[in-house]
Amino acid sequence: MIGLWDTTGIAVVKALAAERRTAGGVTSGLALTLIVVTEETEVRAAEAAATVAAAAHPCRLLIVVRDEETHERSRLDAEVVVGGRLGPCEAVVMRMRGRLALHAESVVMPLLAPDVPVVTWWRCGPPDRIAYDPLGVVAERRITDTLQCDDPLAALRIRAEDYAPGDTDLAWTRITPWRTLVASVFDASHSLPTKVTIDAPRNDPSAVLMGGWLGARLGIRPRLRPVSGSHMRGVTMEMTDGGTVKIDRENGTAIVQRTGLPDRKVPLVDRSLGEDLAEELRRLDADPTYAAALAAATGSDGFQSRSPTRVHVWHDPALAERPDTADVEGIDTGATGVTELTVETAQ
Repeated sequence: MIGLWDTTGIAVVKALAAERRTAGGVTSGLALTLIVVTEETEVRAAEAAATVAAAAHPCRLLIVVRDEETHERSRLDAEVVVGGRLGPCEAVVMRMRGRLALHAESVVMPLLAPDVPVVTWWRCGPPDRIAYDPLGVVAERRITDTLQCDDPLAALRIRAEDYAPGDTDLAWTRITPWRTLVASVFDASHSLPTKVTIDAPRNDPSAVLMGGWLGARLGIRPRLRPVSGSHMRGVTMEMTDGGTVKIDRENGTAIVQRTGLPDRKVPLVDRSLGEDLAEELRRLDADPTYAAALAAATGSDGFQSRSPTRVHVWHDPALAERPDTADVEGIDTGATGVTELTVETAQ
């Protein structure tokens, strides 16, 4: 590991090249560049998740920690790790303070691995508009997590308003085991549901997306029944043949009850954050199933006509008094003394 304190972007690039030469062929064959935007309190969780994901998808990992964006003095501290504690990846952890944090791309862009896709993951509350963050504009794939927001359901609506092909959310990824289990119910049946009830906490974005997915696929509007706890607890479906299918989760096991058939138990355990991240890194194109679920869950439309190309909108949190007035074409009219962005990235 190389530690660089109060350094420059050029010094970080040189340190990464030196570490790569020292490591030899440990990190050959990178599949992608993963940019992680996080806060200091979430650095350990982000590193642990990225280490798990890198085991399945060797990558160049660039962790950007933004802090004190209004501080009068800019400072960059960096750690360069190749094939070490963060697994089979080339990793650079960058802590940015002051105005530099608003221009993180100036340090990150020279560090992108050549000729591989770029994925940006916000291990924090993402910006209301991805275009506010140039680290999102440069990425082909953008991963958010509405569960990290103060109001997850409001954040889900914001993600729908701001959606562009290539966006996804870990609240969606977390219900993959549930979707697999529900889909398996129809493997041996031609009967379809007439009514669906989902038991979940009131502010669970995963349950809302589950309802959106079922609504988009089945053409019905599931009912969300609030329950205590922090995870989705069950799905009940009333079928056209008069039967009922009920899936209840208990202690890492799902009990599937169906009229006329014996109960069966299948594993349904919580996956780690790293496993969820690794799943999202398996595909680097747009996810139309997520888009359909998000649209149905939030009542949005027009997703098919949205461009995957984002134009960066300059947004200064220290100056912008009304960021909701930002012009879609690239001018932030809510900021004082700033104008428009000139960078466009095709995806």
